[in-house]
Amino acid sequence: MSILSGKRIALGVTGSIAAYKAADLASKLTQAGAQVDVILTNAAEKFIAPLTFQSVTGRRAYTDNDLWGNEAHVLHVGLSHTADLLVIAPCTANTIAKLAHGQADTLLTVIALASQAPLVIAPAMDGGMFDHPATQENLDTLRKRGAYIIEPLEGHLASGLTGKGRLPETPELIGHLRLILGRRGLLADKKVLITAGGTQEPLDPVRVLTNRSSGRQGYALAQAALDAGAQVTLITTTTALTPPVGATVVNVQTARQMLDAVLKEFSESDVLIMAAAVADFRPRKQSERKIKKEDGVPQIELEATEDILKAVADLRSRMKRKQVVAGFAAESQDLLQNASNKLQSKKLDLIAANDISAADAGFSVETNRITLLFADGRTESLSLMSKSEAAEIIVERVAALLE
Repeated sequence: MSILSGKRIALGVTGSIAAYKAADLASKLTQAGAQVDVILTNAAEKFIAPLTFQSVTGRRAYTDNDLWGNEAHVLHVGLSHTADLLVIAPCTANTIAKLAHGQADTLLTVIALASQAPLVIAPAMDGGMFDHPATQENLDTLRKRGAYIIEPLEGHLASGLTGKGRLPETPELIGHLRLILGRRGLLADKKVLITAGGTQEPLDPVRVLTNRSSGRQGYALAQAALDAGAQVTLITTTTALTPPVGATVVNVQTARQMLDAVLKEFSESDVLIMAAAVADFRPRKQSERKIKKEDGVPQIELEATEDILKAVADLRSRMKRKQVVAGFAAESQDLLQNASNKLQSKKLDLIAANDISAADAGFSVETNRITLLFADGRTESLSLMSKSEAAEIIVERVAALLE
């Protein structure tokens, strides 16, 4: 998560049962390379100790006692003026009310009043408290001032009731923070369309023809584009992955459905990255009933699926706007030659070639070894790295091509 590396995050923790989740958030942010300064209210200390945060961040955690200490005059200034983000998670109704009305009677609210950093609030409280008109008016006031509100989830609450008020889990919280940090990135205000996953071509009601694609590289590209400030539409088949926060998700199954979705979105997009593994063939006929083995081994006749990149090239030739189209070549032999042929025949600006026969790259693993081929004849070999790292490099190269 390089977008978090080196960032200074002031993390406010208030008196909610969800305070235990803040420890995990502080830990994961620290592991991502951020410097996390935690500020607890008196009520928060009833649920979790400052020592917990000091243990996971390696940095001092601050409490209201520090507001009246010898360094109080400069403490709130230092914490507020050096932060890239001020995050309050969980944030109670009481603290939301104080923030909305400019009260500064705790170290956290003093810091909030003095800070120029983006303010991120993750409310957590009983459902009735969150839905109360007073809380909603206070949140509206904070939104109008530019605060970023992470909506709580529906679910079982500490009171035993079910309603809206649960603090999201750490990955979702971090996803929102990445969105905010990336707003002015290389692809700010650009629309990026990304495909991911392996298409599934039905044989009968229970069987499909598909491939080994996990979707990891496509999802990593979607996250990298979001980190770069893009508006991302992710066209994806069914995977075990969670889409990145902020992406508009379009679910498809077959090559034909993916083609329709791509053509619908492409004209409004600045970038298309085709990372999906689209099946080349499908059964010519789909059985309406499950094929039974008692009936013997079936003879399955195949036909070619739609060529999405060819259709994109045809549409692109009629477009008058600057667009960048990138593809992937997953090959088991003659890697560079096959990738080069695809680059030219599909009229791509960039293609990422990877050898799927390697055990540590390609399908179903978290790493990749890619060679980038550009339309102008340049090549760039990337050493073995995580798919997230590879995605960041690809997004950087795409942004450069847009220029």
